[in-house]
Amino acid sequence: MTSRRPQPAKPYFPEGDIGEDSFPHVPFSSGGTKRESEENPRGLEGDYSNVALLMFLYVLQGIPLGVAGSVPMLLQSRDVSYKEQAVFSFVFWPFSIKLIWAPLVDSMYFPSFGRRKSWLVPIQYLIGVFMMLLSYRVDSLIGTEKSGSGVSIYMLTAIFFMLNFLAATQDIAVDGWALTMLSKRNVGWASTCNTVGQTAGYFLGNIFFLALESADFCNKYLRSEPQETGVVTLAGFMFFWGIVFFVTTTLVMIMKHETDDPDADSEQGIVDTYKQLIRVIKLPPVISYAIILLTVKIGFAAADSLTGLKLMEAGMKKETLALFAVPMIPIQIILPLIISKYTASKTPMDIFLRAMPFRLLLGLVYAFMVWMASRVQPSPGVFPTSFYIFILIVYAVHQVTLYSMFVAGMAFHAKISDPAIGGTYMTLLNTLSNLGGNWPSTMALWVVDGLTWKSCIGATGSCDKAAPLEEQCTHHGGVCETNIDGYYIESILLIAVGFLWYIWRYRKVKQLDRLDVSAWKCS
Repeated sequence: MTSRRPQPAKPYFPEGDIGEDSFPHVPFSSGGTKRESEENPRGLEGDYSNVALLMFLYVLQGIPLGVAGSVPMLLQSRDVSYKEQAVFSFVFWPFSIKLIWAPLVDSMYFPSFGRRKSWLVPIQYLIGVFMMLLSYRVDSLIGTEKSGSGVSIYMLTAIFFMLNFLAATQDIAVDGWALTMLSKRNVGWASTCNTVGQTAGYFLGNIFFLALESADFCNKYLRSEPQETGVVTLAGFMFFWGIVFFVTTTLVMIMKHETDDPDADSEQGIVDTYKQLIRVIKLPPVISYAIILLTVKIGFAAADSLTGLKLMEAGMKKETLALFAVPMIPIQIILPLIISKYTASKTPMDIFLRAMPFRLLLGLVYAFMVWMASRVQPSPGVFPTSFYIFILIVYAVHQVTLYSMFVAGMAFHAKISDPAIGGTYMTLLNTLSNLGGNWPSTMALWVVDGLTWKSCIGATGSCDKAAPLEEQCTHHGGVCETNIDGYYIESILLIAVGFLWYIWRYRKVKQLDRLDVSAWKCS
């Protein structure tokens, strides 16, 4: 094992990863493609197999992310508490904090085996092992529907946290390998491979899996004779992909040779990288902006983390909720291209500030949507088509506000990052941004049960799902009736906090947006 000699820094992870507040790569300038095609008349000649391999590696990366993203919906159908959902939400943190160990992956390797393969091969084998071993235990860990008592939430969280930790590490290795695997004229395709591959993998592990796991969906669309289970189970799905990881990793290890390109794959010492981070963090503008990034998303926490689960609680099927993401895919691709035309200015955060109040107000619309969900059903679990259309329209408008803030933030990060250490700088800002989305969501899930008042009808017992089974209302034949839903209290409180934050930080954001770029540079 060796480590690299100090040289200029490079980005350790791409500008976006699938996650609650992260998005696939999208070019922020519409003129690059034409220019590249004029300078590169050969196109992808000689790189077709490399693009296909990169695409597939990102698909593999998206599978565990998608499966982890589907688990909260499976847990909701098991009637678990929101505090348990909060515990499980920690599994989504590794992609937001991988800056902590990215320099190690980027700097230590076995030269004889390959700089990126030294990490990629063992990591993907470990993912395969995790998925296959988990397939034998996942049914007992996740319990059965409508019975949260069988869920081993802490063990489930620990296993999926490690799975996403491995996926995040694989992402670091693949991002770095893309720079040397593709020829210099086609290195820009790495971003496209990430976008298409990771999105496809997430789709397979989340939306596709939830549809095939649902007995209702399969009985309605895929079967002539109804059955009690879906076409696939979580255990079978994970075992299948564990095998795929093993087979494909072995093929990559044997058949794909790795070559180093010092110009494309810049090297950076571990100690020097951390020293650079400390120098950046000490800058006064960075400290002010870090506070903004870590607090700006508090007002959105209830809407973003709870609305889907509350719709399921009202009777909407998890596969129906997952399928709402399908018509949003073209919108999510087109929106950044349109918005980037307005953020390509000296003050991109103006768009950020304009979009934020509308996104906060949509939180109230989301709360109204949840309130309506339990009142528009002609029969339990059946919703009128007009309500589905209403959800899609609201979701689409929400995407406009969300992407306006996201693209503006990315444009601002690109503007202020010191070119001398641009990779480290951008990675730090994106890490802070992702953390600023994760901790409020976890907090919102944790608090909502405590703000909810329920009473036991028809028996004596507790309506707290965390209470021992023998003390619970339903165990004694009663029914828990919600008097006050904490979701509405939390939504109003957090939206109010969001508007107070907006008043408090508005001028500071304007000030930072208009600072000379020299103020952001390390001396």
